[in-house]
Amino acid sequence: MALTTAAPPTYDDVRVVVPAPGPGAGNWAGAASAVLVDGVFWLTWRVRRPLTDGRGVSVVVARSADGVTFEPVTEVSREAFGAESFERPVLVPLREGGWRLYLSCATPGTKHWWVDSLTADTVERLPGGVRRRVHEGDRETGVKDPVITVGDDGYEMWLCCHPLDEPGHEDRMTTRRLTSVDGLDWEDRGEVLAGRPGEWDARGARVSAVLPDGTVLYDGRKDAESNWFETTGVAVWDGTALTRTARPPISSPHADGAFRYATAVPLPDGRVRYYVEAARSDGAHDLVTCVR
Repeated sequence: MALTTAAPPTYDDVRVVVPAPGPGAGNWAGAASAVLVDGVFWLTWRVRRPLTDGRGVSVVVARSADGVTFEPVTEVSREAFGAESFERPVLVPLREGGWRLYLSCATPGTKHWWVDSLTADTVERLPGGVRRRVHEGDRETGVKDPVITVGDDGYEMWLCCHPLDEPGHEDRMTTRRLTSVDGLDWEDRGEVLAGRPGEWDARGARVSAVLPDGTVLYDGRKDAESNWFETTGVAVWDGTALTRTARPPISSPHADGAFRYATAVPLPDGRVRYYVEAARSDGAHDLVTCVR
């Protein structure tokens, strides 16, 4: 397999899809996932405010005909899950019909995270859908920010894991790959990505998008101080292992440089529409899009 065939996103010609909920650092729209179904773009993202104003307060699901202008369809609040904060959600059209919304939930008063889900026959009914815990994590590990792909034989999850064994160092992250027949009960296939000492992704590596041709985008950062300001690396998945490319990380030219949580939607014409959380000049993060 070639190292990569899909051109990755860059900040050069992005368009803002969802502006930050307010000015300044800590106000972020992003951590999105997207899918194209029957000519309709479906986008879900978390609304995040500064630490003093509640962090990840809700998850929005919206639809669009052109992939740029979105109309909100429904919203889920963290209070409904007893979560202190939300991080990346994932909206998945199910192989057996219907929809599932996966939610990254913070356990109150801790550094622990778990993954929950809502399942319904339509997107509009998801807030009242069937709720099911998908991955609990454990006392030593917080889990969040899943990337989920659907194949002919089931579902595949790339799960971000945060070790909780060293107080004050819970920001470290690795990625594990899991598979499932139904998207609810998962079998862990092992760690596929971790930080590299001395490199730009030394503190951790989180898969953010997996394309059909094997192109993989991932978030990384060099130190704890760069938490929340990750930049995007490129790798390739050959079905067995992830191999990182030599290209430098992709960043925003503004403020903290964050260019993270990239999600990819293959288009009928062979190109890819990307959605990325990107820093702007005042330190807020907008959700932006570009086509490559």
